[in-house]
Amino acid sequence: MLEEEYNPRRQLPRHLRPVPEPEAPFSFALREARIEDVPDMLEIYNHYVQNTTVTFDEDQLTLKEMRRKLRTVRELGFPWIVAETPSGQVIGYAFVYPWKERRAYRFTVENSIYLRPASTGKGLGKALMERLLADAKSAGVKEVVAVIADRGAEGSIAIHERFGFKEAGRMGRVGFKFGRWLGTILMQKSLK
Repeated sequence: MLEEEYNPRRQLPRHLRPVPEPEAPFSFALREARIEDVPDMLEIYNHYVQNTTVTFDEDQLTLKEMRRKLRTVRELGFPWIVAETPSGQVIGYAFVYPWKERRAYRFTVENSIYLRPASTGKGLGKALMERLLADAKSAGVKEVVAVIADRGAEGSIAIHERFGFKEAGRMGRVGFKFGRWLGTILMQKSLK
């Protein structure tokens, strides 16, 4: 009888294969953002600056700029929320920011939600949006506006629709990024 030659590519029968450890369930907690979260939030945001048209920013934000934005939101009494894993890694964040600087717009804000790419499609955006809208309402916000790129942001449009945002208008060719013209879709929700 010939001995069978060892072949490392040959698989073991199914009943002899080791069973892999089950993947830990995706879990996170939501809390108010802190100044020490800024580096993680900056990393998340700058990913979108460099790789997508979700934001029309072409230059990466700096730590100083992100800290200033967080301080402004806090001083106005508006919410800025982070999602973190049980190990403490920030995997997403959401905030509202004044829609315009003129005083008459003081009850109207623009919302933003950003997730680490590996955290998308797992319900995190939904959880952040739900908490953000509740906290914005508690802060006295009456109108929330979303300004969404007209290309490459289908997920953003879908989640806003799920939360009752209605299309309020479109603006064509108002941004130019990655060598192409982009428009925006304006969506709005009243908080009653």
